[in-house]
Amino acid sequence: MNQSDEIGTDLYDMSKSETLRLDMRAVAAHRHNPFMKNGQPDIDACLEFLTQYNEFINHQPKPFHKIKDTVMLL
Repeated sequence: MNQSDEIGTDLYDMSKSETLRLDMRAVAAHRHNPFMKNGQPDIDACLEFLTQYNEFINHQPKPFHKIKDTVMLL
């Protein structure tokens, strides 16, 4: 048995632990999604995050081009 098999066996044994399951349930219960407000997606928060992230990575925004097509069928 090599080391990765031993690690896999140890992880499998730990996954059966009731304490670990209770801890994971507690973590999941307190999880916070910053893009949800009152059970609804908050588009403003999402756009604010994306704007700040693009600024953080120095992403240059592409210039706006108006859509020229007047009849767009999906």
